[in-house]
Amino acid sequence: QVQLVESGGGSVQAGGSLRVSCAASGRTSTSSTYTMGWFCQAPGKERSFVAAESRSGATLYSDSVKGRFTVSRDNNKNTVYLQMNSLKPEDTAIYYCAAASRFTVVSMSTMYDYWGQGTQVTVSS
Repeated sequence: QVQLVESGGGSVQAGGSLRVSCAASGRTSTSSTYTMGWFCQAPGKERSFVAAESRSGATLYSDSVKGRFTVSRDNNKNTVYLQMNSLKPEDTAIYYCAAASRFTVVSMSTMYDYWGQGTQVTVSS
């Protein structure tokens, strides 16, 4: 089993930045052996893909965040990060971290095996 715990969410004004973190535990070198992804879910909407990084370092971003968000990991700390810049009110959502037992970077939520509880990000105009 793998446990994922997100942190770092909060409230920020449009144009600001936030960094959310995802600490992985339960297996050694969790973040270095899994594809790690970020998803978000806004009120009344389905959960959608934001970004992901494979264990080889390949990254994938949704079109809506490309150029604004950056996914990275610190394998020594078993932690994955999502740096969010130039935030917009439409980025307001609960952000979830997920881990997939796959070599390649994937965007479909059904391909992820483990999920965190989420952290709220609120962007005001």
